[in-house]
Amino acid sequence: MAERGAGGRSDVVTADMAITTLYAEHWTGLVRLAWLLLRDDQLAEEVAQEAFIAVHRRWDSIRDHARATAYLRRAVVNGARSGLRHRGVEQRHLAREQSEPTSYGSVPEPSPEQRALARESHDAMVRALGGLPQRQREVLTMRYYLDLSEAEIADALGISAGSVKAHAHRGLAALRHGMEAAR
Repeated sequence: MAERGAGGRSDVVTADMAITTLYAEHWTGLVRLAWLLLRDDQLAEEVAQEAFIAVHRRWDSIRDHARATAYLRRAVVNGARSGLRHRGVEQRHLAREQSEPTSYGSVPEPSPEQRALARESHDAMVRALGGLPQRQREVLTMRYYLDLSEAEIADALGISAGSVKAHAHRGLAALRHGMEAAR
Protein backbone atom coordinates (compact mmCIF):
# COMPACT_ATOMS: atom_id res chain seq x y z
CA MET A 1 0.00 0.00 0.00
CA ALA A 2 1.69 3.16 -1.20
CA GLU A 3 0.40 6.65 -0.63
CA ARG A 4 1.68 10.05 -1.62
CA GLY A 5 2.57 12.04 1.44
CA ALA A 6 3.40 15.69 1.79
CA GLY A 7 6.22 16.76 -0.46
CA GLY A 8 5.49 14.08 -3.08
CA ARG A 9 7.33 11.22 -1.36
CA SER A 10 5.84 7.72 -1.23
CA ASP A 11 4.83 6.38 2.20
CA VAL A 12 4.85 2.57 2.10
CA VAL A 13 3.19 0.63 4.90
CA THR A 14 5.18 -2.54 5.36
CA ALA A 15 3.80 -5.73 6.88
CA ASP A 16 5.90 -5.19 10.00
CA MET A 17 4.56 -1.68 10.54
CA ALA A 18 0.98 -2.72 9.89
CA ILE A 19 1.12 -5.72 12.20
CA THR A 20 2.75 -3.65 14.94
CA THR A 21 -0.13 -1.18 14.76
CA LEU A 22 -2.79 -3.89 14.54
CA TYR A 23 -1.22 -5.75 17.44
CA ALA A 24 -1.21 -2.68 19.67
CA GLU A 25 -4.85 -1.92 18.86
CA HIS A 26 -6.45 -5.37 18.73
CA TRP A 27 -4.36 -7.93 20.66
CA THR A 28 -6.38 -7.82 23.88
CA GLY A 29 -9.73 -8.00 22.12
CA LEU A 30 -8.68 -10.89 19.91
CA VAL A 31 -7.33 -12.88 22.86
CA ARG A 32 -10.59 -12.19 24.71
CA LEU A 33 -12.57 -13.41 21.68
CA ALA A 34 -10.49 -16.59 21.49
CA TRP A 35 -10.86 -17.16 25.22
CA LEU A 36 -14.64 -16.79 25.05
CA LEU A 37 -14.68 -19.47 22.37
CA LEU A 38 -12.11 -21.82 23.92
CA ARG A 39 -12.13 -21.16 27.69
CA ASP A 40 -8.38 -21.79 27.77
CA ASP A 41 -5.91 -18.95 28.44
CA GLN A 42 -2.86 -20.43 26.74
CA LEU A 43 -4.71 -21.74 23.72
CA ALA A 44 -6.48 -18.39 23.30
CA GLU A 45 -3.16 -16.55 23.18
CA GLU A 46 -1.75 -19.12 20.79
CA VAL A 47 -4.72 -18.77 18.43
CA ALA A 48 -4.40 -14.97 18.45
CA GLN A 49 -0.66 -15.20 17.79
CA GLU A 50 -1.27 -17.56 14.87
CA ALA A 51 -3.79 -15.10 13.43
CA PHE A 52 -1.25 -12.24 13.52
CA ILE A 53 1.38 -14.48 11.95
CA ALA A 54 -1.03 -15.44 9.16
CA VAL A 55 -1.88 -11.79 8.43
CA HIS A 56 1.80 -10.84 8.43
CA ARG A 57 2.66 -13.70 6.10
CA ARG A 58 -0.12 -12.78 3.65
CA TRP A 59 0.07 -8.99 3.98
CA ASP A 60 1.12 -8.41 0.37
CA SER A 61 -1.75 -10.53 -0.96
CA ILE A 62 -4.47 -8.84 1.13
CA ARG A 63 -6.40 -6.64 -1.31
CA ASP A 64 -8.00 -4.26 1.18
CA HIS A 65 -5.65 -3.52 4.04
CA ALA A 66 -8.41 -1.61 5.82
CA ARG A 67 -10.15 -4.97 6.34
CA ALA A 68 -7.13 -6.55 8.07
CA THR A 69 -8.93 -6.38 11.43
CA ALA A 70 -11.84 -8.38 10.02
CA TYR A 71 -9.36 -10.87 8.59
CA LEU A 72 -7.74 -11.19 12.05
CA ARG A 73 -11.11 -11.82 13.71
CA ARG A 74 -11.99 -14.44 11.11
CA ALA A 75 -8.59 -16.11 11.62
CA VAL A 76 -9.12 -16.18 15.40
CA VAL A 77 -12.59 -17.73 15.04
CA ASN A 78 -11.28 -20.34 12.60
CA GLY A 79 -8.32 -21.07 14.89
CA ALA A 80 -10.66 -21.48 17.86
CA ARG A 81 -12.84 -23.88 15.85
CA SER A 82 -9.76 -25.87 14.95
CA GLY A 83 -8.67 -25.92 18.60
CA LEU A 84 -12.10 -27.14 19.70
CA ARG A 85 -12.06 -29.91 17.06
CA HIS A 86 -8.59 -30.96 18.21
CA ARG A 87 -9.70 -30.96 21.84
CA GLY A 88 -12.70 -33.14 20.92
CA VAL A 89 -10.48 -35.63 19.11
CA GLU A 90 -8.14 -35.81 22.12
CA GLN A 91 -11.02 -36.34 24.54
CA ARG A 92 -12.57 -39.09 22.40
CA HIS A 93 -9.22 -40.81 22.04
CA LEU A 94 -8.54 -40.69 25.79
CA ALA A 95 -12.04 -41.91 26.62
CA ARG A 96 -11.69 -44.82 24.19
CA GLU A 97 -8.23 -45.69 25.50
CA GLN A 98 -9.39 -45.62 29.11
CA SER A 99 -12.39 -47.81 28.36
CA GLU A 100 -10.23 -50.56 26.85
CA PRO A 101 -8.86 -52.57 29.78
CA THR A 102 -6.10 -54.17 27.71
CA SER A 103 -5.00 -51.10 25.79
CA TYR A 104 -1.38 -50.05 25.85
CA GLY A 105 -0.67 -47.34 28.34
CA SER A 106 -3.80 -47.68 30.42
CA VAL A 107 -3.47 -49.19 33.85
CA PRO A 108 -6.54 -50.84 35.30
CA GLU A 109 -7.55 -49.50 38.68
CA PRO A 110 -6.49 -51.94 41.40
CA SER A 111 -9.22 -53.30 43.61
CA PRO A 112 -9.39 -52.20 47.25
CA GLU A 113 -8.06 -55.61 48.28
CA GLN A 114 -5.09 -55.27 45.94
CA ARG A 115 -4.35 -51.79 47.28
CA ALA A 116 -4.53 -53.02 50.88
CA LEU A 117 -2.21 -55.95 50.14
CA ALA A 118 0.24 -53.73 48.29
CA ARG A 119 0.24 -51.23 51.17
CA GLU A 120 0.79 -54.00 53.72
CA SER A 121 3.59 -55.47 51.65
CA HIS A 122 5.16 -52.03 51.27
CA ASP A 123 4.93 -51.37 55.00
CA ALA A 124 6.50 -54.76 55.77
CA MET A 125 9.33 -54.02 53.32
CA VAL A 126 10.00 -50.61 54.87
CA ARG A 127 10.02 -52.14 58.38
CA ALA A 128 12.40 -54.90 57.25
CA LEU A 129 14.64 -52.35 55.53
CA GLY A 130 14.65 -50.24 58.71
CA GLY A 131 15.87 -53.25 60.67
CA LEU A 132 19.04 -53.61 58.58
CA PRO A 133 22.40 -52.18 59.62
CA GLN A 134 22.92 -48.64 58.35
CA ARG A 135 25.44 -49.48 55.61
CA GLN A 136 23.25 -52.28 54.16
CA ARG A 137 20.20 -50.00 54.26
CA GLU A 138 22.15 -47.24 52.47
CA VAL A 139 23.48 -49.58 49.79
CA LEU A 140 20.08 -51.17 49.09
CA THR A 141 18.31 -47.82 49.03
CA MET A 142 20.82 -46.34 46.60
CA ARG A 143 20.76 -49.47 44.44
CA TYR A 144 17.01 -50.05 44.17
CA TYR A 145 15.49 -46.67 44.91
CA LEU A 146 18.00 -44.38 43.19
CA ASP A 147 19.06 -47.04 40.64
CA LEU A 148 22.74 -46.24 41.09
CA SER A 149 25.51 -48.53 39.87
CA GLU A 150 27.93 -50.22 42.26
CA ALA A 151 30.64 -47.74 41.28
CA GLU A 152 28.34 -44.76 41.95
CA ILE A 153 27.31 -46.19 45.33
CA ALA A 154 30.94 -46.87 46.25
CA ASP A 155 31.83 -43.29 45.32
CA ALA A 156 28.89 -41.84 47.28
CA LEU A 157 29.63 -43.86 50.43
CA GLY A 158 33.42 -43.73 50.17
CA ILE A 159 33.82 -47.52 50.15
CA SER A 160 35.09 -50.03 47.58
CA ALA A 161 32.88 -51.64 44.94
CA GLY A 162 33.56 -55.01 46.59
CA SER A 163 32.16 -53.69 49.87
CA VAL A 164 29.06 -52.45 48.03
CA LYS A 165 28.54 -55.97 46.62
CA ALA A 166 29.00 -57.56 50.04
CA HIS A 167 26.61 -55.15 51.78
CA ALA A 168 24.03 -55.60 49.03
CA HIS A 169 24.27 -59.39 49.22
CA ARG A 170 23.96 -59.48 53.02
CA GLY A 171 21.19 -56.88 53.02
CA LEU A 172 19.13 -58.75 50.42
CA ALA A 173 19.56 -62.02 52.32
CA ALA A 174 18.39 -60.34 55.54
CA LEU A 175 15.42 -58.75 53.75
CA ARG A 176 14.44 -62.06 52.18
CA HIS A 177 14.61 -63.75 55.58
CA GLY A 178 12.65 -60.91 57.25
CA MET A 179 9.93 -60.90 54.59
CA GLU A 180 9.50 -64.69 54.73
CA ALA A 181 9.27 -64.54 58.53
CA ALA A 182 6.60 -61.80 58.26
CA ARG A 183 4.31 -64.08 56.21
